[in-house]
Amino acid sequence: MTARRKKIKNADVTGLKYFDQLGPLLERLHDDACQRDKAGNRDLHFDQYCMLVLLYLFNPVVSSLRAIQQASELKKVQRKLGCKRASLGSLSESSQVFNPQLLRGVIEELGEQLEPIARDKRLADVPHTLTLVDGSLLAALPLLVEAMQLNHEKGSGLVKWRLHAQFDVEKYVPTRIDVTRNGGGDADERAVLERTLEAGRCYVKDRGYAKFALFNAIVAKRSSYVCRLRDNTNYEVVEDRVFSAEAQAADILEDAIVKLGKTCPADARPDHPIRLITIKTTPHVKRGKYKGGSTGADSDGILRIATNLLDVPAEIIALIYRYRWTIEIFFRFFKHVLGCRHLLARSANGIEIQTYCAIIACMLISLWTGRKPTLRTYEMICHYFTGLADEEELLSHLEKLKGHDS
Repeated sequence: MTARRKKIKNADVTGLKYFDQLGPLLERLHDDACQRDKAGNRDLHFDQYCMLVLLYLFNPVVSSLRAIQQASELKKVQRKLGCKRASLGSLSESSQVFNPQLLRGVIEELGEQLEPIARDKRLADVPHTLTLVDGSLLAALPLLVEAMQLNHEKGSGLVKWRLHAQFDVEKYVPTRIDVTRNGGGDADERAVLERTLEAGRCYVKDRGYAKFALFNAIVAKRSSYVCRLRDNTNYEVVEDRVFSAEAQAADILEDAIVKLGKTCPADARPDHPIRLITIKTTPHVKRGKYKGGSTGADSDGILRIATNLLDVPAEIIALIYRYRWTIEIFFRFFKHVLGCRHLLARSANGIEIQTYCAIIACMLISLWTGRKPTLRTYEMICHYFTGLADEEELLSHLEKLKGHDS
């Protein structure tokens, strides 16, 4: 028989004073969806709902939607977060009626407060903001009707959502995450990136984003890219470039200006000079999932990196591409540590709200600590929020972090 879950008490929730600075930031959300509340009796507003989601992200005791509902009954939570008791129905409705796009303004404002915390001096001459691009899948159970429909049409009851992330390397936080259904068309990762391009960024991408029209769109936005090409990419060398001893030491095999897309229609080819850098690496052999190891495509032991950065040393281009793994590490932190493997809602709207709240949580950790969010620091903050660590112990931990920077 399943053990009955312990009811959340006031003693289980501490550290709420750290939420004080969020009130003014989230206040702009308060009236969202009130226009549809004809009776004028809405008790749970968007800013309050976000506060409760953030409490869930920082407090392991608050581990589900029902636990959030229990926490909302506590006078301490009501007083500090400015909310009343929330019913499960109100929490469920909130994930569907509130506008997640309003949280982007909050994220932008927090982003302006963040100072660079992961600056690599070797990247000082890269002209644009290093922005990693990647996607990650979240499996979610669908609504019953949707599951029945999928089972009927495709024999599957599993709905997948894709998170399209753009990640600022220096500030160690996502600049944005878009949520779409998994699939092609408008939900294709390259289409999503093209819709959300900004000027002044250097987009670092894996071979799934290797599309000439996307390269052209990035250049048209006055940005740059560093993108791995597929191993079977055909190209014609236009100009061999001489590279330095530092590049040779970084296992650079070739640095050349090339022509890509010989078999493509003229209007689909790259409309700007493309530089190709090849790098020696360990060959990758595809393994089945039951044997352990990766299930990715085979590699011939050579990385082929395309870029429109013509004046950046080849070894720095190689370094930029290696930073792509930062976003993989962040996704692991994001999903496993911040609770984003457990979805509070099944709708795309609700998932987007939870996603943006998790980004805000990462930014808050960076603002509170002056460091990139790590498992150990997140654990210490959680200990403080659950009362296992007092404020003096938390501050001592943060002070030790500062010592590591010196």
